[in-house]
Amino acid sequence: MQNVNIWSEEFGAETDAPILLIMGSMSQGILWPDEFVGRLTAGDRRVIRYDHRDTGMSGTVDFEAEPYTWDDIKNDVYRVMDAHGLESAHLVCHSAGGLLGQFVAVERPERVRSLTVIGSSPLGGGEGQVIMRALMGQPQPEGSLPEPAPEFVAFYRTLMAAPPPADRRARIDGMIAEQRLLHGTGLPFDEDAARRLQERIYDRARDLSAAANHRLAAMAKPDFEPVGVLHQVKAPTLVIEGSHEPAKPGHSAIIAEQIPGARLMIVAGMGHTLPPEVHEELAAAILAHTAE
Repeated sequence: MQNVNIWSEEFGAETDAPILLIMGSMSQGILWPDEFVGRLTAGDRRVIRYDHRDTGMSGTVDFEAEPYTWDDIKNDVYRVMDAHGLESAHLVCHSAGGLLGQFVAVERPERVRSLTVIGSSPLGGGEGQVIMRALMGQPQPEGSLPEPAPEFVAFYRTLMAAPPPADRRARIDGMIAEQRLLHGTGLPFDEDAARRLQERIYDRARDLSAAANHRLAAMAKPDFEPVGVLHQVKAPTLVIEGSHEPAKPGHSAIIAEQIPGARLMIVAGMGHTLPPEVHEELAAAILAHTAE
């Protein structure tokens, strides 16, 4: 599977400290907003973002013929770094991208200058199983991570039972509804901006449906995440969560407890997305954290 093409782009001067942005499951790299990227480059950082395999402009896979696991998605992180000539970088990760960043920080500590995880879950916590049990109405075993918010569970239960969208407009309307849910209730939701973003996501995807292969990859190897290893993380770590996180509420505090010396930051009003209102605060925190 190492022949899958990965789309990436970089901003800033090659001599600046590198930041690799790792987005979450089934998500294109452009979900790192242009304005946020611009704030990082204005702070003298070389910033790289990329589309995971089976998303955006990266290569798509016939999963039945050539299955892969989240180990392969994780190893794509190294491939992107190598392609940009980076022996090491500051990793800034969102959602399931945070699992990848934590795994890389454990597996190849010499390649991680610092780690920032936003709206993520602790490596080894089985957050995918927690979400699935919540959607299926199954009890959570003792010691499980906190469940998603009730509105998250209700939205995806409805989505799972709904027929597929009939056309482009219906698909984009559904994508906007999902963004509204993940945005949370702490800040105003800009529907016009959401439509522009989701239209861009739709139109630049080689095959929008291929992103579902990430779910198949998770099922192909459910025990992808090593357990009980976060104490091995050596990189300075910043853990960020929105005060209105609907998908993984309270997970960031658990990450911060398990990684030695990690700092926890709560962003007022933020949910599980990166709206303009939080760009300045997030960028300032990341620039400070990545200062060398």
